[in-house]
Amino acid sequence: MRNSRLLFLALLFALLGLGGFSFAAQAADGAIKVTSIAEVEVVTTGKDGKKSVKRTPPGKAVPGTEVIFTNIFENTGNKAASNIVIDNPIPENTFYKADSAMGKDSVITFSADGGKTLGLPEKIKIKGADGKLRTALPNEYTHIRWTYKGQLTPGKSSEVSFRAVIK
Repeated sequence: MRNSRLLFLALLFALLGLGGFSFAAQAADGAIKVTSIAEVEVVTTGKDGKKSVKRTPPGKAVPGTEVIFTNIFENTGNKAASNIVIDNPIPENTFYKADSAMGKDSVITFSADGGKTLGLPEKIKIKGADGKLRTALPNEYTHIRWTYKGQLTPGKSSEVSFRAVIK
């Protein structure tokens, strides 16, 4: 089966306009539809004193707000798709929350140079104030890449996500 590759540069919208949008692309061996959403978690306490967590659109996003960015990808074609790649820049005026990237059956890599080079966290290097190379901190990441290692059969979907905090 030929490899399919979807280069998805999502979430480049202004922070005041956070919301969902839909994106469709043709992969080498199938069509992949990607829907991206941004949400915040809201904790409410019921009359019985039990707390529940619900995700909602962020509305006004103020500094310190943690936003959950989710990319849902679906195979809308008639052939299985494999090696799907989703590239996601960390939105401007936010920083990546350490250890928050998730994606079943995916290899997750990061960049701290605008997406030019990607690697596992311990391999991401940047120049420190002293001019020497050092391991980048999660809040210095600029991009996240998920390489989906499963096969996505027609009509099936999966999702990847991460959290970022507004500066």
